[in-house]
Amino acid sequence: MITRESVPAWRRGIRRRFDATREAHVLLGPERVIVLDEIASAITELVDAKNSVARIAQLLAQRFSADEAEVARDVAGFIEELLEKGLVTA
Repeated sequence: MITRESVPAWRRGIRRRFDATREAHVLLGPERVIVLDEIASAITELVDAKNSVARIAQLLAQRFSADEAEVARDVAGFIEELLEKGLVTA
């Protein structure tokens, strides 16, 4: 379960890259490509095995002038999805 204190990190073999053909950031893993929308791209940009979910939410709330509590819920939910898909550890 993801909490505000969780520190997500990419699992071995998972990479975040910009795909010029799709003109979007993607997550690359063994036999899969996940195209990221703008919000998912902003969140995954901050996944570095150092930033906690709370810190990611704080940075994004500042960047987008949004409510930090709402952003924290969205970030935690998205990171939880990545965890369930086996893309991150936390």
